[in-house]
Amino acid sequence: MSKYTWTEIGINELLANKLAANGIVEPTDVQAETIPILLGGSDVSARSQTGTGKTLAYLLPLLQKLNSYSNAIQGVILAPTQELAMQIVRVAEIYAEPLDIRVQQLIGGAALKRQVEKLKLRPQLVIGTPGRIHELLRLRKLKLNDVNNVVIDEADQVFQLGSTKEVEIILHGMGRDRQMAFFSATYPDQMARFEGRWMKNPERIQITPEHRVSETVENYFVVSDKRDKTDTARRLIRLLNPSSALLFLNDTDNIANWESKLSYEGFTVEALYGDADKQKRAATLTRFRDGRCQLLLATDVAARGLDIEGLPLVIQLDPAADADHYVHRAGRTGRMGKAGTVISLVMPQELFIMEKFRKQLGIALTERTMFRGKLLSEEELRDATRPFAARHEAKLAERSEASQAKRLVERKETPQATPASASDKQETPRAAVSSVSKPSAKPVVKSAVKPAAKPAPKKVERKREGKNKGAPKWLKAKREAEKEQ
Repeated sequence: MSKYTWTEIGINELLANKLAANGIVEPTDVQAETIPILLGGSDVSARSQTGTGKTLAYLLPLLQKLNSYSNAIQGVILAPTQELAMQIVRVAEIYAEPLDIRVQQLIGGAALKRQVEKLKLRPQLVIGTPGRIHELLRLRKLKLNDVNNVVIDEADQVFQLGSTKEVEIILHGMGRDRQMAFFSATYPDQMARFEGRWMKNPERIQITPEHRVSETVENYFVVSDKRDKTDTARRLIRLLNPSSALLFLNDTDNIANWESKLSYEGFTVEALYGDADKQKRAATLTRFRDGRCQLLLATDVAARGLDIEGLPLVIQLDPAADADHYVHRAGRTGRMGKAGTVISLVMPQELFIMEKFRKQLGIALTERTMFRGKLLSEEELRDATRPFAARHEAKLAERSEASQAKRLVERKETPQATPASASDKQETPRAAVSSVSKPSAKPVVKSAVKPAAKPAPKKVERKREGKNKGAPKWLKAKREAEKEQ
């Protein structure tokens, strides 16, 4: 949090009171940096880690600058996904109420006719996705001539999703004296090019770039073979037992497979598909937020910008494509200073990706191993297994001592030649003579004659008879004569 109050950075009393009523007493760093510049009318390109309050950073000054007495659309906020757009709409409606500002959502997946009807209510602020706003412009159902404030949230993703042409057409439909603001957690090259084309001397705000992943988030990875990932994920979730967890996949085609496997293991699982209709996606998110669903499977696009309050755990079933995607995934937890955990499941050949993220993001990304109901580091695992190793070594030592004692006993029992005493020396000749003159009562005679050879076994006879089978008669007769001789 910053050292300033809301009124000190230019927020009016109506909004400040509303913020206080919602328990937001003072602005965050990005809000304190951005709000005065936006109120001053300059273009802004703000880069800050997720969960730092970027939404209010652009929404409060935008609402404050809108004219509630005008019936024209004066502000536009663009977001890459339906869910993020609806989140912004919900926040905007809360803070627009004391200012008498009308807000309208224009997102894909919703009924176009109903949106056209609601535009007749003359909203001053529209919030939506580039595709739907572009469609309404093309149908001439939306007029943006009086727009003088434009915000693109998660700007990097808007451009990466191929919405650049649609955004440019939308901007062409606005007045030239517009103020623009980009907000994002990352800063790709495409975004820099777009800034140079559409912005006028933008103020660049970069909050804690060396820690783009929140410091309150613990980052771990668990090594698992591909065939064992389902079992590893099951054990990990059972071990941590989170109230809710967001599970990321790289490929949409794998979501249904994971959903069925985790459901079979007894978890309540929902999937967030990017191409699902608005009602289904909204219902899925509502169940997840309410706690009726423990696990939510999603891809990067589907989960972009999701704000799930108090989410304790993010599991990456597939490692993020790059450091920027890791930042966005990790940003779903640990928001607004709360604690969170991010665990990546990686195969042995993917360990280099973790090392790359560790260097690029400057985070402590360490390996963990599940052992006896705990998630342990390498050092903790050694300490935990040391008693077992000590017992094993003790057993080996005990066996070795036992075998040595046994050998000593055997040596003692075996008669050995001992030095003869004087009396023994005197008796030795006499004993020798008697042994020569008096043979033993029962001498043992070893015969050198070898036993007589045993008669040929029947097997040899059968072999001979076998040879005669099929032989000509004269050969059989000859063999019989030789046999009789």
